[in-house]
Amino acid sequence: MTRMLQVPRSRGAVSGLLLVLLGLWGALIPLVGPYFHYAYTPDSAWTLTAGRVWLEIVPGAATFLGGIILLASASRPLAMFGAELAAAAGAWFALGMMIIPLWPAASTLDPGSPAGTTTVLRQLEHLGFYTGLGVVIVFVAALALGRLTVIGVRDARLAERGAAVAEPEPVAAGATTTRPISTGTTTKGTTTTTGTTTARATGTGRPGSLHTFGRWLVARR
Repeated sequence: MTRMLQVPRSRGAVSGLLLVLLGLWGALIPLVGPYFHYAYTPDSAWTLTAGRVWLEIVPGAATFLGGIILLASASRPLAMFGAELAAAAGAWFALGMMIIPLWPAASTLDPGSPAGTTTVLRQLEHLGFYTGLGVVIVFVAALALGRLTVIGVRDARLAERGAAVAEPEPVAAGATTTRPISTGTTTKGTTTTTGTTTARATGTGRPGSLHTFGRWLVARR
């Protein structure tokens, strides 16, 4: 059962890499977007506001962290936690602007407004900063969670193979091994006595071993 909690790192590699890139985009685009005339007000680069920090930078960092965990972890529960963290951050990207007006304590979190000069550009800014980015993050995280939740045939086979390697082979009780003592020919006068090969038990506590040794000693004489 423990080995079922292990998962190949390749299982979440693609999803983890995508979440890392999406997290970097979400956290950095409000700071560097004004260089490319793609921004929310205030239209100035590297300007921190409460809205940018809590609505874009924090969820972007959470998505980045979830992607790193998913990318590097070989533990199924830990990898699932990384995907869930990224999914929660994506949901905050998509729903944060709608929740803030209903939350009096967050009245100072002004997300700003699209700085584009055309309707199409303003729509693209809204999608790239908040709603569209959040939906894509949730989608990728959900795919990773789906792959991690299902235990495939390959996972079961790897777990069974690992359990078979880890389990020692049983040893039968009372098993013994034998080894030959010696063979030789003894000449005494005109009488020739040929010794026979006798196997002495090497098992621990085998009954009759002393008796066998005594018979061999008598034959040697």
